[in-house]
Amino acid sequence: MTVRTVSGPTQRVLVVGAGLGGLSAALRLAATGREVTVVEREDVPGGRAGVWRCDGYTFDTGPTVLTMPELIEEALHCVGERMEDWLTLKSLDPLYRARFHDGSQLDVRADPEAMTTEISRVCGSREADGYRRFHDFISRLYRYQINDFIDRNIDSPFGMLTPNLARLVAAGGFRRLSNKIASFLHDPRTQKVFSFQAMYAGVSPFKALALYAVISYMDTVNGVYFPVGGMQAVPEAMAAAAEKHGVRFRYSTEVTKVELTGDRATAVITDRGERLPADVVVLNPDLPVAYRDLLGRTPRSVRRLNYSPSCFVVLAGSRAGYEGLAHHNIQFGGAWRSTFQELLEEGRLMQDPSFLVTTPTHTDPSLAPPGKHTYYVLFPAPNLRANLDWNHLRTSYRDEVMSVLERNGYTGFGSSVEVEQVTTPLDWAQRGMAVGTPFAAAHTMWQTGPFRPGNLWGENVVFAGSGTRPGVGVPMVLISGRLAAERITGQPTL
Repeated sequence: MTVRTVSGPTQRVLVVGAGLGGLSAALRLAATGREVTVVEREDVPGGRAGVWRCDGYTFDTGPTVLTMPELIEEALHCVGERMEDWLTLKSLDPLYRARFHDGSQLDVRADPEAMTTEISRVCGSREADGYRRFHDFISRLYRYQINDFIDRNIDSPFGMLTPNLARLVAAGGFRRLSNKIASFLHDPRTQKVFSFQAMYAGVSPFKALALYAVISYMDTVNGVYFPVGGMQAVPEAMAAAAEKHGVRFRYSTEVTKVELTGDRATAVITDRGERLPADVVVLNPDLPVAYRDLLGRTPRSVRRLNYSPSCFVVLAGSRAGYEGLAHHNIQFGGAWRSTFQELLEEGRLMQDPSFLVTTPTHTDPSLAPPGKHTYYVLFPAPNLRANLDWNHLRTSYRDEVMSVLERNGYTGFGSSVEVEQVTTPLDWAQRGMAVGTPFAAAHTMWQTGPFRPGNLWGENVVFAGSGTRPGVGVPMVLISGRLAAERITGQPTL
């Protein structure tokens, strides 16, 4: 089935934003011989995958979990480069260390035999048998979805009518996620470990479709990695390779408007008053913000979007180290169903928090001064559609986060911090993210696949990033760049 492409000439492409989606598109377009210019408002590439450096500490300010690195490899391969020449990745084991309110602990591993042994040790052999069947289920889900529904431009719901849709239905992919997981796993601890990812897709596992268990495949089966130098090393590598192959970068330059003649983009205007002409414009900022601020018009379907919850993040450079931590540590509170209700329905802060603590220096000590540590503490929080005053809550909730950490074994955490940065939903909004969430529009049934905002507008404007298809997460954003490039070239870019 043919897909829509931009009309008219496509030789000069201007990419707004050097985020992962924009960089993925730029590499692929450069490989086809097009003249590509990337305009980025910050002084470094990365977009949401940003960096903060202070007093010898280096912090990632956005995503901390890297899965499916083969997508980075594919983007670099388009211009004849090898990923290992640009980027050093370390495989994490465990992928996550999950701690529960009863004091028990479960290490999540990608190797199915090691994971089976771990579940048997913590939860018993019956649960381990259930995990084997669950592993097979999510592996099949991934095979059914990746080529037909994720890694593909779809212009109509009719484009979903493939044999794999029938296979998804037969496998139970359209049942509720929580119920489907419970058919394999009976221990509340394993149910939490394999369903919490739904929150970052903006849906409760009690309401999400089972097909979203594919998110679990991407990390718990495919593995989790960490780049030496931090996540910022990924956009730095992609940008450097793109520049080597002719892509021009304009940093510290903000695009304020896309110049339009009817439904055709003819140029972009920068904050310096420059007019940069283009045959095609690729917009990598958050899609609703790009429509509102750059195109000056917002389709009704975009105005009506439902959004994912946000998060409250504390970056801390600290003198304190803690035994027993892995790179990624998830602390699950005793509450579960009510937590999703608070965040997604009631717009309230969690009463019994579940949270993530990432310790990058566990894997790469060079990110902090000798003998010191970096921490990335993430507490899910409502987005700005909730009635919460983050100007007031910034300090009080920061203090609450420190208290929760102390109660969960991070003794002396607050008093050991040397440098600190707090990010609230209000800060995410000020960085250009709709309703203050870095997780974009929620992956509800009617905001997924062909129902998610499309990546082609007018005659020659293309979107990349988490707000368009296929969706949220580093792998999806990298794929979005490929899908954007294919809207321009009219051909697969692999």
